[in-house]
Amino acid sequence: MTDPATEATPGPTLNVVLFQPQIPNNTGNIGRTCMTTRCRLHIIHPISFSMDEKARRRAGLDYWHLVDCREHPSWEAFLDREQPRRLWLYTTRASRVHWDAELRQGDYMVFGQENGGVPPWLHDWVAATHGAQARLTLPMIDDPQARSLNLATAAACAIFEGVRQMTARGAPPYPLAR
Repeated sequence: MTDPATEATPGPTLNVVLFQPQIPNNTGNIGRTCMTTRCRLHIIHPISFSMDEKARRRAGLDYWHLVDCREHPSWEAFLDREQPRRLWLYTTRASRVHWDAELRQGDYMVFGQENGGVPPWLHDWVAATHGAQARLTLPMIDDPQARSLNLATAAACAIFEGVRQMTARGAPPYPLAR
């Protein structure tokens, strides 16, 4: 019998990357989703709110110490530290639906800002380094008033699709509560 204290800690289920998020409540909600699914949250700066302890307390983020969160001063610093091999960009500008991608443990899921997504250069970078098929979308109705989902909702949909796929392949990324 193995001793749980000496077993290797499994890596994150998925890596959720927020590119310069603007709304602290969305970031907090995504952090909670990451915490409950053993995902690692990456926050790419600059951001438009404080992440210090006082701001987290004021926002009621009493669980934040449980969130596996890495902050990166820039996209380049993120790439240098993480060197992501498998990366998916979630965007309304893609035609490939996210359940058509084979999501695997440790994949990086990139989400843009609440007001505009990621800049064109990041779309180009993803296409050049990971292929156009690495741009994924969540299916929505074709109506100009339905521009996009809330960032926290989109991230939760993506995370749980990844968990669903891993579980369906017989490899749940963590013990599932029933």
